Order: sequence, then C-alpha cells, then structure tokens
Amino acid sequence: MLDRIGRWLADPVRAYTVSGPDAGPYGVASGPDGALWFTLVHQGAVGRRDAAGRVTTYPVGAGPTVIAPGPDGALWFTEYGAHRVGRIAVGGDAGDAGDTSGAGDAGAPGEAGTVRWYAPLTADAGPYGIAAGPDGAMWCTLSAVDRVARIAPDGTVTEYPAPGAFPSALVAGSDGALWCTLNQGNAVGRITTDGRGTAYPLPTEAAGPVGIAAGPDGALWFVEIGAGQIGRITVDGTITEYPLPDRAARPHAITTGPDGALWFTEWGSGRVGRITTDGDITAYDLPSRTCEPHGITAHDGAVWCALETGALARVAPGRADTP
Repeated sequence: MLDRIGRWLADPVRAYTVSGPDAGPYGVASGPDGALWFTLVHQGAVGRRDAAGRVTTYPVGAGPTVIAPGPDGALWFTEYGAHRVGRIAVGGDAGDAGDTSGAGDAGAPGEAGTVRWYAPLTADAGPYGIAAGPDGAMWCTLSAVDRVARIAPDGTVTEYPAPGAFPSALVAGSDGALWCTLNQGNAVGRITTDGRGTAYPLPTEAAGPVGIAAGPDGALWFVEIGAGQIGRITVDGTITEYPLPDRAARPHAITTGPDGALWFTEWGSGRVGRITTDGDITAYDLPSRTCEPHGITAHDGAVWCALETGALARVAPGRADTP
C-alpha cells in the first residue's frame, strides 16, 4: 500500500474531474485571481477551479472555445457557436465596457461570473483564437470569414483581413505585432496593430497549423496538427520544423511552461509533449489515450491542460502536490 501511495505521489500527471464527460472542457487559462478558468464547449459554460479544488460553472452561450486573460483583470473567451466574444469578471472589477445585450441574469457589474458580450462586425464570423495585444486591446481571429478583430478597452470593435485562410490561434509576439496560425492557408500570419498582414508559408504541405505561443527565446512556436510537427518562426520569418516521434499525435495547443520549454497537447495520442528551445522532445502519458486534450496553460509552477472527457490534467515532472 505504501509503495502504491509513493508511486502516486511521484506521478508527474494528475487529472481532476471538473465536469460531466459530455460537457467538453476545451480552453484553459490561468486567472489573475489564482484560479484556473476553462471553457465547457458542449455545455455552453465557463468554469473556474480554485486553489482548493472547488469548481464553479457560469452559463454563457453556444460553443465557448478559447479563453485568455485580458489586460483589464478579466478573462475573455470566444463563442464559436454564438459568433461573439465574452468577457467574464473574476470579481471586484467594473466590467462596464461593451454591449451587454443578451447578458440576462449573468450577474451584477463587478460580481464574479458577470459576462458581457461583444459582437464582431461581420455576421457568422466564427471567433476562435483570442489574446491580449501589445496595444492594451483584445484581439481574436474570425476563422469563418478570414478576418481578425480588435476589441478596444472602450468596447469598440474593428476588423481587418487576415493574411490567409482560416485564422486560428493567435498571440502577441516579441516584436509588438500579433501572430496567428492560418490553418487552411498552411502558413503563419503576422498582423500589426494597425491591421497590416503578412503570411509566411510553411515548408511542409498540408501541415494544418493550430496552436501558437510566444517562446522564451523571442520566437513564435506553433503546432502542425496535420503533419505531426512543432514549428518555430522567428520574427523575421525564418521557420524551423521539428517532427514528433509519433507523427500521428495531432498536436493541438501549445504554451510556454514555467521551466522555459514549450508544452503542447497531443489530441490524437492522449499525451502532453515538451520541446526545449533546442528541439529536444519528451512526452507524458495522460490518463487515457482517448481523453482528447485540447487547451494548455502554465499555472502554479506546472502546466495544465483541458481534457474534453471532463477533466483538467496537471503535469509537473517529479511533483504532484495540488489538492
């Protein structure tokens, strides 16, 4: 018995149930309140898991997908099914910008879980990726209409053409621009804060880039779900690709970890992978090969990922001390 307990304590991977198996945890982000926030894409809700392991869910709209912290102390998320962007308060903020139509019983301004929505200018836009920009605004991709949107602090929405087809994830780069994957354009795009776009084609055909993150080395790192590779692009457009040991792993999302490496989910294999800035790759098995890991984020000295089968998994090599 003691031997089994010792192995459990040493296990670098722990999974924590946060929903039913059909709710679909998808995106995950570390909040300014010390909690983990996540989307439930099939339940139409946003969830919060605090440091003690307590889970609270807040109903939102159809298909909440990617979630990210904003410069205003709130969490922002895209609703792919409802074609809008939501802002959810963590508690104690004003939350007074933007369109509140449809807010219903979402809560009083400043109350935790209060949601405000922002509609893109283009109908049926399919918002997906979202990130804080270097200009103090929130930016999101409109994947169904090949555009990107900027939401100013006062709630004003501006749209620009994406530099390629099906813009997916995006992130602010070290050069003061936004960078996004162009999933159906087989490229990585760069967008300045005044809307000028450039596309950098990938060397591998049909690579299908999805997730992207700013690396600790000043470059952008991204995953190629169709090719089973991790990519790196410098801010001057130089691309390097690193094949995964399992080319059928279907990497989905990527983030910079607390250890200075890049961590990514392998949706097709039920693993979390780690790649150093030198290109060395290791992988960690999740509880099941069919757990469908999607979003991933750094939090409390570890990395956490959302498992669509109803859990959040924490990966911390050599330690596992979350309740």
